[in-house]
Amino acid sequence: QVQLVESGGGLVQTGGSLRPSCAASGRTFSTYTMGWFRQAPGKEREFVATINWNGGSTYYADSVKGRFTISRDNAKNTMYLQMNSLKPEDTAVYYCTARLLGGWPGRSPSEYGYWGQGTQVTVSS
Repeated sequence: QVQLVESGGGLVQTGGSLRPSCAASGRTFSTYTMGWFRQAPGKEREFVATINWNGGSTYYADSVKGRFTISRDNAKNTMYLQMNSLKPEDTAVYYCTARLLGGWPGRSPSEYGYWGQGTQVTVSS
């Protein structure tokens, strides 16, 4: 059982940065593949990035590649999403997610079994 809690969203101007984090429960956190998805109003949940169990492999959506960096600190049971050069189209609720089993890289929400409640990111133009 994994419990996930996001924090660190907020309001930022175009070109700014935010670094949401996701705190996870459980001493087996290090065995899970983790990821970030986002969902804008009226749209489907969209893949953002994923990171494997030890942080050695990452994968990004084309829309954020080069601007966002996913990372994890297993000793702290925490995952991060460094978001730079933010654009208005990045505005969404950002969700952290986790899974124990599945293929790589895993870009569909249906492939993940655990979800946080989300943190709002708003980028003003």
